[in-house]
Amino acid sequence: MSTRVALKAKGGKSNRNKASAAAAGEEDGPSTVKIVTDWTNWGLHKAKVVAHYGFIPLIIVIGMNSEPKPSWAQLLTPV
Repeated sequence: MSTRVALKAKGGKSNRNKASAAAAGEEDGPSTVKIVTDWTNWGLHKAKVVAHYGFIPLIIVIGMNSEPKPSWAQLLTPV
């Protein structure tokens, strides 16, 4: 009784598929569109975090620099 071992290539494309991909104009690495999309999503996520945590401190700073100068208690109370 013999055991058959099937060898499969891990990851990537086989040589036959690489030739057809090259003929079709595909690349092995990530496309420019994918890179731009990833960076845009990353930038928008960071902007969302900054806007979320920076809005109230921004309002307090603007309020402290306005005329007449309010106290901290007047800025932080809703009245």
